[in-house]
Amino acid sequence: MVTLPDEMRAVVVYEPGGPEVLRLERRPVPPVREGWSLVRVRARGLNHSEVFTRKGLSPSVKFPRVLGIECVGEVASTTDPSRLPIGEKVISIMGEMGRDFDGSYADYVLLPNDQIHPVESGLPWEALAAIPETCYTAYGSMLNMRLTSRQSILVRGATSGVGIAFARLARAMVPGVCLLGSTRSMAREDLLIRNGFDEAVLDLDGSLQVKGRPFDRVLELVGPATLKDTCAHVREGGIVCSAGQLGGKWYMDGFDPIVDLPPDGCLTSFYSGNVRGERLAELVSRIEKNDIDVWPEKVFTLDRMEDAHRFLEGPHCFGKIVVTE
Repeated sequence: MVTLPDEMRAVVVYEPGGPEVLRLERRPVPPVREGWSLVRVRARGLNHSEVFTRKGLSPSVKFPRVLGIECVGEVASTTDPSRLPIGEKVISIMGEMGRDFDGSYADYVLLPNDQIHPVESGLPWEALAAIPETCYTAYGSMLNMRLTSRQSILVRGATSGVGIAFARLARAMVPGVCLLGSTRSMAREDLLIRNGFDEAVLDLDGSLQVKGRPFDRVLELVGPATLKDTCAHVREGGIVCSAGQLGGKWYMDGFDPIVDLPPDGCLTSFYSGNVRGERLAELVSRIEKNDIDVWPEKVFTLDRMEDAHRFLEGPHCFGKIVVTE
């Protein structure tokens, strides 16, 4: 039997705005209700979608709201003791956490039972928290792209957390690929190469600075803002996987699949909301078995959430950002 505190810390947004609207305050620990269980949050990864929500760019989200679409931690109170016993190590992603109901920017989060996934892992909380949204998106995208050795693969938006995770996973799981990463500043070329890329490609005002169709596969993380340009550089029979919206654009304008897709090519996607517990467990197992480096680029604590958001939006952000207790 675990004795829960009456109150917890939570970072609350009352109105849209900059990082300064993230307010740390005390709130009651939410009681469990039928079909839901309480998770003690040990760490959570940060995501650009949370920045969009904080700015008021997610029309369905109502304030006040505790943001946070992912977390790792332990079951603190449960309505499903057979699958989710108290103390069980768990991961949760998406499912309207931090959007339709309060999310992981708190010491405790109340979640639907089917959104809580038990996991076996010996990784530190900081490393485990870098896996759910970021590595899961990279892994699902990698499977949908049907990678094989000797392919030329571009990651558009390579300096993002998902971009770096994709490079590390692909290097470990598909030996012999040629990995290229796009960046808006070639000053980041050395960082990309140190993190598993073979080359950097300049992305200048939404236009890749390459000629012809040199790529077999592209992981499109900038999203609708650059998808049409991306398709113009993919070889016949190639695959583009759209899995991000870093460009801040949600929908396509003026995209004609018949004309704009590569000849005999495919457009696929991956959405981290398509969570399968067995695939998540498989990913964690493969990361540990292959000793893949998933350590975050920078770690903050909950009381520095404003600083964490400033860093995530700033010019020096590279890779995954994690916030611990």
